[in-house]
Amino acid sequence: MFTRFVEPGRLALITYGPCAGKMCTVIDIVDQKRVVVDGPEQLTGVRRHMMPVKRLSLTDFKCSIFRGAREKQLKAALEKDEIMKKWSETAWAKKLAAKEFRANMSDFDRHKLMVARKKRAKEVRGVIKKGKK
Repeated sequence: MFTRFVEPGRLALITYGPCAGKMCTVIDIVDQKRVVVDGPEQLTGVRRHMMPVKRLSLTDFKCSIFRGAREKQLKAALEKDEIMKKWSETAWAKKLAAKEFRANMSDFDRHKLMVARKKRAKEVRGVIKKGKK
């Protein structure tokens, strides 16, 4: 059964546009295709603006706010329910963090990673070879 409804308080990931990759909260529903979202800006870097629902990926998390809640109320609700902490513990958030970490790696970091992977593969091959004898 579908449980991720577009509703005020729903935490979402922006998938397209200048804020892509940032988290936001649905504040109000404008019409069938557009919603008003807010970060809040100090927490996630997303200002309050209108956005098409197509550009959002809804999460399982929802904070308890009413339609059109102000930024202060939103911050208080997010802190009370520990929504951002719960989000950072999910596999989805960890995967995004790992992807960002890899994108920001330097050339030397990539080289060290390659060497470590080769070393691990060599040890695994040695263990498998011993097991076959």
